[in-house]
Amino acid sequence: MKHLFLGSLRSKQAVIISIISLVLFISVISFVLYQGTKKSVTLDVNGETIEVTTHAETVEQLLQEQNIDVAAHDMLSPSPNTKILNGIAISWEQAKEVTISVDGSQSKVWTTKTQVKDILKEADINVSKHDLLVQGLDTEIGEDNKIDIQKAFQVSLVDGVNKRLVWATSTTLANFLKQQGIQLNEYDHVENYNLEDVLTPESKIKIVRVEKIIDVVAESLDFAIKKEQDASLQEGKEKVVTEGQKGLITKTYEIIKKNGKVVAKNLESEEVVKEPQDQVVAVGTKTNIQSMASTESIVNTDSIVSTDNTTTDNIDSKSTVSLDSTEPDSGNEFYVIATAYTPYCKGCSGTSATGINLRLNSDIKAIAVDPSVIKLGSKVWVEGYGDAIAVDTGGAIKGNKIDILVQTEIQAINWGVKRVRIKVLN
Repeated sequence: MKHLFLGSLRSKQAVIISIISLVLFISVISFVLYQGTKKSVTLDVNGETIEVTTHAETVEQLLQEQNIDVAAHDMLSPSPNTKILNGIAISWEQAKEVTISVDGSQSKVWTTKTQVKDILKEADINVSKHDLLVQGLDTEIGEDNKIDIQKAFQVSLVDGVNKRLVWATSTTLANFLKQQGIQLNEYDHVENYNLEDVLTPESKIKIVRVEKIIDVVAESLDFAIKKEQDASLQEGKEKVVTEGQKGLITKTYEIIKKNGKVVAKNLESEEVVKEPQDQVVAVGTKTNIQSMASTESIVNTDSIVSTDNTTTDNIDSKSTVSLDSTEPDSGNEFYVIATAYTPYCKGCSGTSATGINLRLNSDIKAIAVDPSVIKLGSKVWVEGYGDAIAVDTGGAIKGNKIDILVQTEIQAINWGVKRVRIKVLN
């Protein structure tokens, strides 16, 4: 019995093993057959290529197998309902949302492009060479998926005296000057703008160039005339005892220029380098009573010129004064300011203060004087004019000033105003 039971058990085990082997064999054969019927597909997902095998009938089924969800803006090639053939290539690019800001105005676009220029072209946005892009046109868009554009516009720029039109964007004045390579010096400024102000298409930039220059100027100092009485010198005569000497002073000015033009000149300091030396003049006080008849040796006339501006008789209209123009060796010498007048001037009577008809005596050489300096009737030698008689006075003839007599206005104009040396002979 025992042998019969063991033989039966062995027989059952053999059958089970055979069945398992058969099942395994069939499974392997089925798997091989199943795998062998799959189609090979090249799948490009966002630029990454993978090889897959599939029993999917369409592109859509394959993408579902790969857990790829195709959105409306994605790019898929070929189309979802395309049948799968062995060796087919499928490309899928996932679209992304990009924010484009133009001068602060934002818009959003969906795109599969990655370069900035391609995205802008797809969005139909033109960018000029003057516009400002945070990202370069040939660069990949950043992770924030944003493109920032500042459109350029022309503004008027006046730099000192140079004017031109330049391109700018909505940036601060400080950045604009930096972009243009313009540097403001210490005193320069921009009219009506601060460096933090933002430019607009209406902006007009006017740069004022300011210079401050220190200028040192040397100037002469006039000397004073000091008069001292001298009893040994004839009354009415003067003599220079000590020649005056001019001094020297330096003045320091701050000169302010705006755009090359001087707008201010401020005296900062002054220093006397050399003090002037007074001119000392001796004034005669010695009196000498002269006969009024002595004037006959000077004037060829029957009348005598008096010092109180009156005459005893009218001078003969035909009489003349014959004077030598050679410089005399003696006489009270000093300098005066000399002008010229004519007896035919407007408002003139033609008669001197001493009663001489200057129009009838056209060849007379005469001068108008201040009687307190040169007595009327004195014979005077005048540098550049010659010998003359002091016969006239004038409202403007005060102090060391004389007026020489000429016959025409042209002669008076030609004479002008001169500083001349004179010698009072008596």
